[in-house]
Amino acid sequence: MADQTAPSAIDDVLAEYAGLEAQLADPSLHNDAGAARRVGKRFAELAPVMSTYRKLEAVRDDLEAARELAADDAAFAAEVPGLEAQLVELELALADLLAPRDPHDGDDVVLEVKSGEGGEESALFAADLARMYIRYAERHGWKVETLDVTYSDLGGYKEATLSIKSRDAARDGVWSRFKFEGGVHRVQRVPVTESQGRIHTSAAGVLIYPEPDEVEQVQIDETDLRIDVYRSSGKGGQGVNTTDSAVRITHLPSGIVVTCQNERSQLQNKARAMQVLSARLQALAEEQADAEAAAGRASQIRTVDRSERIRTYNFPENRIADHRIGFKAHNLDAVLQGDMDALLDALGKADRDARMAAE
Repeated sequence: MADQTAPSAIDDVLAEYAGLEAQLADPSLHNDAGAARRVGKRFAELAPVMSTYRKLEAVRDDLEAARELAADDAAFAAEVPGLEAQLVELELALADLLAPRDPHDGDDVVLEVKSGEGGEESALFAADLARMYIRYAERHGWKVETLDVTYSDLGGYKEATLSIKSRDAARDGVWSRFKFEGGVHRVQRVPVTESQGRIHTSAAGVLIYPEPDEVEQVQIDETDLRIDVYRSSGKGGQGVNTTDSAVRITHLPSGIVVTCQNERSQLQNKARAMQVLSARLQALAEEQADAEAAAGRASQIRTVDRSERIRTYNFPENRIADHRIGFKAHNLDAVLQGDMDALLDALGKADRDARMAAE
């Protein structure tokens, strides 16, 4: 089989990897923490490509040697079919690694959960969704920070904002797994407020944004901001501290509003709110600049209407169904405990298949 990869593509990677390796070996790079982080992150992203390429080159050498010696030694002839199969497998794997990919796949994320139709039941479900993501992140060793929560009377989440970060740079980071979660999530179950045992349908919404590195964040003009401070509140509206430390930032040109009350000081809350605002403005800028990105982000339905949904969580049947790819499984209880890999793998495969078909 002919090589599945364009020589120029792998040559570019080899040159870039060698350049990054040289930069990382230069002590002066580490005087700039931001630059060192960027170089280290990109080096980690290219590591799987280099590993697969080196395996491919080794198999090519072994296959060439086996073919040359096959006429004189039956043992070498017997190795040829297996090596040929390995060659095809590695060529396809390298082609997949070199195919165009989402540039944000290695990024950390800001994830927002909002209650929608269904009142208290929707808020309780929004809290269930947030816990599901937190548990999944914990399974993968990611760091989760709750930036802001607005509670309902029964302890559900009217709104919650989470920052989820991987502890080590990787080609496939948090965004690569969670990027399909944006949209309306519908729940069918008997609410705790239902005295007759009837099944109700309600919905909660999820928005997700790549969180750019501090050095990559968009520039924000302070004159475009309105900053309000207020007292943090907990479940049922009770105050959780006695100072006006919570911060609400309104970006006047876009109308985006970000709140943060989880930190102890007003200064810390403002800093975290600015990071969230930066992530949202970055996503907005990409939507406006790139039609393909806009189409992808458009799947994150911003009106939480239960009739428009990407996924349904049916409690009586213990069933979860993702309507975009026709995925169904009867392990809803496990999924809500963070066992999301089968679901996210299916979404990733569908995306990868579509990308390869387009190529």
